[in-house]
Amino acid sequence: MKARIAVLPGDGIGPEVIAEGVRCLRALAERHGHELILTELPFGGAAIDLAGTPLPEDTLAACLQADAVLLGAIGGPKWSAPEATVRPEQGLLALRRALGVYANLRPVKVHPALLGASTLKPQVLEGVDLLFVRELTGGIYFGEKRREPDSATDVCTYTVAEIERIVRAAARLAQKRRRKLVSIDKSNVLETSRLWRAVATRIMRTEFPQIALEHMLVDSAAMHLIRRPSDFDVLVTENMFGDILTDEASMLAGSLGLLPSASLGEGTRGLYEPIHGSAPDIAGRGIANPCGTLLSVALLLRHSLGLEREAAALERAVSAAIEQGARTPDIAAKGARAISTREVGEAVLAKL
Repeated sequence: MKARIAVLPGDGIGPEVIAEGVRCLRALAERHGHELILTELPFGGAAIDLAGTPLPEDTLAACLQADAVLLGAIGGPKWSAPEATVRPEQGLLALRRALGVYANLRPVKVHPALLGASTLKPQVLEGVDLLFVRELTGGIYFGEKRREPDSATDVCTYTVAEIERIVRAAARLAQKRRRKLVSIDKSNVLETSRLWRAVATRIMRTEFPQIALEHMLVDSAAMHLIRRPSDFDVLVTENMFGDILTDEASMLAGSLGLLPSASLGEGTRGLYEPIHGSAPDIAGRGIANPCGTLLSVALLLRHSLGLEREAAALERAVSAAIEQGARTPDIAAKGARAISTREVGEAVLAKL
């Protein structure tokens, strides 16, 4: 097949981990006879330095013409001063909106060889295989914002249509898994959450009666993610709650560097990125974990290009490399030798 992929390395460790993702993409394309046209574009802080905006017009145009977008990470102290009017994160929010990617998928699966990498007891982590579905283009992040000398306001708004489509997306994914869906809100306090709960209940009862639905308050969900994580299958929630809970859930796997994400809309085009940030403290040192990026590439192959065989092969290669000790410092066993970002990429390529 032939496909166009927009590659946005971004800032900090973004270019380092993206380099390994691109190598694996090219290797799979060559092996399976695909023509992948990869175009690297400035985005985030790097784009601010280059063009004065985190999302240049050329970058946005290329992303809108691509079959998929692969992103590294954005941001850093250089662009985060409180008085800054232009920030890398503005580009990310604008890109998500322009692409229409409202459903953020964040799978969390604990690798048996990494049970010791988490701070939780191994017996708590056994069998953890869950999927967060986070609403990505609504809520408080996209609401009206005001700042006065003595106050500030961030408005959280959700429409029935926004809730319906994200709940449907989560339910369709639950149908292919264990048929359990937990909807997370704060309906004891927030009107947006009361609407969320009512809509989720209606959609599940009328359209997906075969799926077990459980409602959970966000604070309770945060507790149970640590207490009994293996009980969860698919979890759906709004934008800010999902942002926070998925970072918490990443610690089940042992490191932010391990987990991928896919942001999808109504079509096949998606935005794919590891869930970690730009990690400026380790940028340029060659020790960033590329596994989250490599697994994001697998999601790209599966959801945007329809290449399930290639996606599964990459996931198996990452798992096998970890099993045989290809680990950066964030997940290396105590006393074991940690290897570089590049060496992890080489180990995965060898398995492919």
